[in-house]
Order: sequence, then structure tokens, then C-alpha cells
Amino acid sequence: MRNTAILVFTLCVWSFSSQAQQTFEVDPTWPQPLPDRWIFAQIGGVCVDSHDHIAIVDRNNITDEEKQTNIPVPTFVMFDKEGEIVHSWGDPDIVPTDVHGCSFDADDNLWVGGNGDSIVQGYSHDGELILQIGTKHLFDTDDGTEEGTFTNASRDRLYTPSGAVVDPDTGDIYISDGYGNKRVVVFDKEGNYLRQWGSHATAAQRAAKTPGTFYNVVHCIEMSNAGLIYACDRQGSRVQVFDKMGNHVRDIHVARTDDHVEDPVLRGTAWWVAFSPDEEQEFMYVMNGAEEKVHILDHESGRTLSTFGRPGHLPGDFTHGHTIAIDSDGNMYVAETNYGRRVQKFNLVSE
Repeated sequence: MRNTAILVFTLCVWSFSSQAQQTFEVDPTWPQPLPDRWIFAQIGGVCVDSHDHIAIVDRNNITDEEKQTNIPVPTFVMFDKEGEIVHSWGDPDIVPTDVHGCSFDADDNLWVGGNGDSIVQGYSHDGELILQIGTKHLFDTDDGTEEGTFTNASRDRLYTPSGAVVDPDTGDIYISDGYGNKRVVVFDKEGNYLRQWGSHATAAQRAAKTPGTFYNVVHCIEMSNAGLIYACDRQGSRVQVFDKMGNHVRDIHVARTDDHVEDPVLRGTAWWVAFSPDEEQEFMYVMNGAEEKVHILDHESGRTLSTFGRPGHLPGDFTHGHTIAIDSDGNMYVAETNYGRRVQKFNLVSE
């Protein structure tokens, strides 16, 4: 019965090149049913550890009507590859407001930001808070409030960060800071400021694709096996690639494929980045939240080979497709915020 269900919702992803073709199919049975009364709210991020545990970060913002019959899942929920819950935790008074993005470091500690807050936190694999950068609700603005004007400069404050990734060689923490600020800022493993780069792009700089400028939101941060930093210039519709010192290496453009998007600049195409699990990371994946589809790119050239997905609520569709992650077998997980409020698994079935 399970196999039949999967075949009904098969998504074929065709690559119009000499490279290998990748085919994904949605698994509508993943995850397994949640415990009694648990319900997802907006899922701000999804990430995979070295054990192929799939973690989601949930904003707990269910509706008043849902509260009459349900309770939100804990902020952090960890599943195995079969979709069974293996661990969950999170104190709503401590975790970042509007949790956003997540990643695991080389020691399987989980890192998370919050686009309604001013902190990045690191948790052990067992759920113990091990480090916090920034002070909760003290923003890097001219008056310290979320409504203030961003300074893009503080060495101890953040302003609505979208995510963090840890260098496996040094333990340095790279933060996409983010929704308020327009920078990548780096701290050492003790939480001490090291350096930063990035500024707010003008309309002219957006049109010129000026390196190191971000038109609105620095929406993601990732590090490749080659040690390069990938930052999503979401409304610039590109992924900017830097070395660890902030020198611009190249841009990877995420072109529009759908003319029906009413305001593509507002939403942008470059929302989240992930890589195939091979050492060379031959494929790069980008969540195009403006058009509700995933781009499969040739990592070396940055060329989009194919896309899959469409707006909707059925298995394989996306409603505010937000973040993506890849397990060791190349299977993909897509988390949805806003009205989507779910995580879907797409099995890699051919390559």
C-alpha cells in the first residue's frame, strides 16, 4: 500500500544536459502520524545530522481555533529517516522568536536563528543550550528595538538573523544577519566577534548585481565542502559565494521560470541552498519560494538543469516552500512556513 501511494505522486525531474538525470518522488507517508493532539505550525527550518536524523524547527504559532483541539509540536522535533520522532525539546521562553533556519555542525550540535529576534543559539544533540550569540530582543538598531534603524555594525548584537553554519575546521560560526541587518557576520566558537561583510543594496546595485550587497533579506547561509560560504541574496535572486574572509568568488543566479508571479522582486527566487551528499557536491539545490519550486543546478557551472514543484497543497506541491535539506542518500526534505506548515520528503529514485 505504501509503494502504491508513492507511485501515485511520482515527480519526474528531467535534466536537459549530458549530465545524469535526477528523479525525485514525494513520499506522502512521511513523516509518520504525530503524537495525539500535536500539530505543526509554521516550520522555519529543516536540517539533517550525521545519523540521518531530520530536525525541524517549529514556530508554535498555531491559530486560536487550533488551540481548542490541538497543541503545537515542540520547537525542535527530530525524526529518523522513516519519519518516526526520536527526540523533541524547546522552551518557548528561551528559543528565538520566529525560529528560522537550522543546521548541524560536525559534532551534531544544532544551530538556529530567529527572524523575530536578535539571537542565534546552538544546542547539543540532546537539546542542551550550549551557546547563545546576542541578547534576546536587544537588536542591532539605533535604539535597540526591532522597530529601530539597522546599523549593520554591532559586534555583540544581531538583527533578525536567518541562520547559522559552523566551520568544521575552526568552529567559527557564520551567521546570515539577515532580515534586519544585511550582512554575514562571523564569531569564533566561544561567541567572540571576528569579522563581517555585506551591505544594503540600492536599486541600482541590485540591477548591477554589485558583489557583497544584499537587496533585502540575507535569507540563508551554507558552507560547501570546499570551504566556501553561500549566502542567499533572496530578493536579488542570486546566491552569492564568498571565501571565509568575505572575498566575493562568484554569483549563482536563480532565474525566474514562471511569468505568473505577481511581484518577483518582493519575494525573490533564492531562498535556501543545499548540496548533493557526494564529496564533490555535484548538484546544488535552491528553494525558489517565489515560484514554489526547487531548482536543481550543476554546482560547478551554477546552471539550472531542471526544476520541480508547483504552488498548491497536495503532496509534492509547495505553499511557502522555505528551506531544504539533503540526507546521506540524496533524499530531499522541504519545510513550508505560512499556510503550508508541513515538511515533505522527496526520495531520490534515479541519478
